[in-house]
This record gives sequence, structure tokens and C-alpha cells, in this order.
Amino acid sequence: MKLNKLALANAFAAVAIVYYIACVALIASMPGVYKMMMQSWMHGIDLSKSWMMRPSFNLVGVVTFVGLAWISGWVVAYFYNMFTAKK
Repeated sequence: MKLNKLALANAFAAVAIVYYIACVALIASMPGVYKMMMQSWMHGIDLSKSWMMRPSFNLVGVVTFVGLAWISGWVVAYFYNMFTAKK
């Protein structure tokens, strides 16, 4: 079975948008919980000293995050197809 690279890339991008929207909602509704979660994910880095939330960050963040997710989906499908190809 061969994966459709474009379809998988689009699926990764769609999931990334959902994650990003959920993340922005978490920041807006529970900033303390979000800071604690990010600190635990980043091996204890104290984010409170550099915490800034600006709309321009959201735009740059969503574009780069979704773009990277799309590329990741395409690359996963490419390598999957390559590794499962019959010789």
C-alpha cells in the first residue's frame, strides 16, 4: 500500500491547526496552567521572565507550525513509501 503524500501532509497540517487553536485557547483561559505545562516540556526553563503574548506571535506561530507539520506529513509519506516499496 502506498501513502498519498499530499493527503497525509494535509492531514498533518489540519491536526496542527486544531492543536494550535487549542493551545491559544489554553493560553487565553488558563495562562498559569499553560506556563506550567510548557516549563515541564522544556526541562524546567523558567518562562515567566520572557513571557510575552502578542497577536503577531500567533500569526508567525500558526504559519510556521502548520508549515512544519505539512512538510513532516509529506516526508513521513515519502519515507513510508520508500521503505515499503517492492524491489
